[in-house]
Amino acid sequence: MDFSYRESIDLRDVAGLSGENFAAEVLSRIEKGFHAAAFFGLPYGEGGKAAGLVALLCLDGVCCVLRSQALTGYPSLTPVCAELHWFEREVYEQWGITPEGHPWLKPIRFHAPLRSSLEKRPLPGQTSYFAVDGPQVHEVAVGPVHAGVIEPGHFRFQCLGEEVLHLEISLGFQHRGLERMLTGGPDTRTMHFMENAAGDTSIGHSFAYCTLLENLTRTAPAPRGQMLRRVALELERLANHTGDLGALAGDVGFLPTLSYCGRIRGDFLNMTALMCGKRFGRGLLCPGGTKLDVDEALITALLKRLSAAHRDVRGAVDLSLNTDIVRARYEDCGPVSTSLAGTCGLVGVAARASNLSRDARVEFPVAGAAPHDISLSKCESGDVYARALVRSLELDSSTNFIQRAMSALPEGPVSAPLPALPPHRMAVGIVEGWRGEICHVALTDAEGRFAAYKIVDPSFHNWFGLALAMRGQQISDFPLCNKSFNLSYCGHDL
Repeated sequence: MDFSYRESIDLRDVAGLSGENFAAEVLSRIEKGFHAAAFFGLPYGEGGKAAGLVALLCLDGVCCVLRSQALTGYPSLTPVCAELHWFEREVYEQWGITPEGHPWLKPIRFHAPLRSSLEKRPLPGQTSYFAVDGPQVHEVAVGPVHAGVIEPGHFRFQCLGEEVLHLEISLGFQHRGLERMLTGGPDTRTMHFMENAAGDTSIGHSFAYCTLLENLTRTAPAPRGQMLRRVALELERLANHTGDLGALAGDVGFLPTLSYCGRIRGDFLNMTALMCGKRFGRGLLCPGGTKLDVDEALITALLKRLSAAHRDVRGAVDLSLNTDIVRARYEDCGPVSTSLAGTCGLVGVAARASNLSRDARVEFPVAGAAPHDISLSKCESGDVYARALVRSLELDSSTNFIQRAMSALPEGPVSAPLPALPPHRMAVGIVEGWRGEICHVALTDAEGRFAAYKIVDPSFHNWFGLALAMRGQQISDFPLCNKSFNLSYCGHDL
């Protein structure tokens, strides 16, 4: 069934397909240019003793939802459609639905299965790893505990001398069971969960949640509140891009940009605090708009700070990108081709750096957004330099948007009331977070409560892209490549 991403549907109207037909329909849509925004399992029958599959495929504002009958197995899509290989492993882990012919069905999050009849899963890290044989091949294991204040994740390199033949990434150490805790909601905890799905993306995930509820109830957000939400989203992008560009410079020992960007990132965070009292924007958004308004004095102060911070970050970033020793380390380091990025379903900065036109602000503009009111920033080379350059370009586009938006805020209230959630409906909330596409999907039960809730953070799409970027690189390039993606552990593990 096709529908607009701003609509809701009754999933009972979508015919349940056999495993073979489900797989064929998914592949047919992928061949037409759709990409997998979400792919997950749902319980079937009394007590959820059986389960089936749901695929959400998207293209230019159109969503296609496909569902299967109750299954125990189906033909794996991974050998033909690599972007689904992570999803298929997750569904098997959660629901025990076997993608027959999947090349390596290893755990993704190491969490307990969602059906009591399934066998207990191993603890994080207790799994087999890919290995390369040869007299000169050696293995380097990194993590899960890392130096500094960083979340846990395990990286295992197969190397020939200094050349990386293969990098295997094992996550799951940050799994909290967030999606399971969301069922039965929404309640007083729900927004708190959204704001902490990935701590550096509080605005992005809460924005996607609010959009989903508005789509479920067919409620338009208050125009003024919607614009303030978009401003907060771009401030979150500015803060994180600034921090990443500084950290990239630090990874090649270029300390001026590192030092300046560390301070300027704080300036952008403080602008969010100016709007709501919290640097990461928690407590600002609500379904229907925002909880807080801004007055003329605050707008004037914010625009003044924004102009100064943009001038400073532009100087600090240009200093690094125009310095030969920095460019020499960035260029040709960790390249991912356009073809490979598309095949593996990369999103966000990583996709646009590989010349893919994938930006939810363009493909799925939120309610009230003018077409292309934020320009699409792309690069062709797909290397560390490209990922840095896309961030650099977005510093300008996000700043320009905020300046225009805050100078012409719509009049009126900042929030609109939402009715109770309707029963037996499914809706989607899609937002371009600073890392890339954030997708939330919810289904309601007969009482209008969440029967199922699915979150797909951009990191879920992109971790395998980091593994691909390291093939053929020097192992010493890993910190630089890793930071150029800067993916979330907890956003992936949920």
